[in-house]
Amino acid sequence: MKEHYRLKETIVTIQADERAHIEAAKEEILCQRMELERYISLDPFFRMSLEPYCIRGEAPEIVKRMVTAASIMGIGPMSAVAGTISAFAVEAMVEAGASFAIVDNGGDIAIINDRPVVMGIYAGDSPVKDLGFTIVERDTITGVCTSSGTVGPSISFGMADAAVIFSDDVPLADSAATALGNATGLGKDAVESSFSAVRDIPGIKGAIVVQGEYIGLWGEVPPLRRVNVKFDCITKG
Repeated sequence: MKEHYRLKETIVTIQADERAHIEAAKEEILCQRMELERYISLDPFFRMSLEPYCIRGEAPEIVKRMVTAASIMGIGPMSAVAGTISAFAVEAMVEAGASFAIVDNGGDIAIINDRPVVMGIYAGDSPVKDLGFTIVERDTITGVCTSSGTVGPSISFGMADAAVIFSDDVPLADSAATALGNATGLGKDAVESSFSAVRDIPGIKGAIVVQGEYIGLWGEVPPLRRVNVKFDCITKG
């Protein structure tokens, strides 16, 4: 079953086999957002910073995870917010007994799957369309996170139509996707050089960049295949 759920700026699609698992994800999203909002109310700079942030004093686990991931990539902590919330939600689903759980937070996906799952790449107006890949069965949580300079409301300083990261560290995947997108300019050479932003980062398995008519792959990336990418399946406001 699938549910589209919105809580303020957080807009997610949750998939699971049981209603209780979806409810567990929603409860966790609410809990983590409350923790995050409480922290931001005490230090608004956390939300605005585009550079690595230093925690002073006590901080909730969601803040610690965001700061750790973003600092590795040399950017601000909010670059990891969507992926971190997705990760917490899937962790709660697993604790509730799920062996199949997907939380897609605007393209930043945490997943654990006891069966193959086909994912499509949405790259806006790029002529690279109807491409995707299969996530094979696994019994641990992994992240598939996407950033774009041409699609969606998130801040990006690059021109990637889609910058996709694969990592077992979901917050890191989110921040790395932002960094990869930031590093992508226009044209074939820009796509090839963009991977320097993530190539030497431990924990990042692979990456895909779509920019205009060009597509580049680096590292361990599932084989690409033709898929029917349905706009209605994209998590958006």
